[in-house]
Amino acid sequence: MQFDDDLIACAEAVQKGDPDRFMAAMAAPVEARPLLFALYAFNIEMSRAPWASQESMIAEMRVQWWRDVGAEIASGGQVRRHYVSTPLARLVNHEAAQVIDAMAEARRWDIYRDPFEDEAAFDAYIHATAGGLMWMAAASLGKAEERVVRDYAYAAGLAAYLRAIPELEAQKRVPLLDGTTAGIVRLAERGLDRLAAARQDRRAISAAASAALLPGWQAEALLKQVRAEPERVGAGALGVSEFRRRVSLMWQAGTGRW
Repeated sequence: MQFDDDLIACAEAVQKGDPDRFMAAMAAPVEARPLLFALYAFNIEMSRAPWASQESMIAEMRVQWWRDVGAEIASGGQVRRHYVSTPLARLVNHEAAQVIDAMAEARRWDIYRDPFEDEAAFDAYIHATAGGLMWMAAASLGKAEERVVRDYAYAAGLAAYLRAIPELEAQKRVPLLDGTTAGIVRLAERGLDRLAAARQDRRAISAAASAALLPGWQAEALLKQVRAEPERVGAGALGVSEFRRRVSLMWQAGTGRW
């Protein structure tokens, strides 16, 4: 598929707003990039919607707008014109796009300052956001087992979420149920367990669909870093060297092993 003005705008939005996913999309096969850029641009729009205004009603309206877009895409009907929704409707698996509703519902948590009710609520947030996005990508690219994709996405989403803790706290959110050192370590271990579970069933993800998993290329390194040095989370000091980031991404893209 040729990159029209909409897809070019999507790619530029991802490059500016989500550099890690931009790197992952550029490491993916050429034929997968249009879908990935449209999806990742959509994710930027959805994730920013709750922060669009200090007025909760306005933020709710922004989230609902994208929720309605998701319903239009999932139904296979006419989709409102937007530089993201227009190419996304052409490229995404419409059945998989049903998860947009759960993504939008989860993003409503970002509007308010209430803590998660319990561990199940926290996990549901990661599953709906990171899991929903990765599942849409995988299901649109090739054959994939949803359970395996979501296990891998949980680890990737958790790693990304832990990197965002300082920003969430600065916005007066309560991002963790147990922010103690022990609680953070347990959380990292859960993520690593989910990653190991996904890897036990690698064959359930086709080569074509594996491009959807590229954004999780740093998950293992980051979660192991959290487990070893949990104080890095609060300090906003999670991350590996730029050399390691690039080499590990190239290795995963080149070998297809995740």
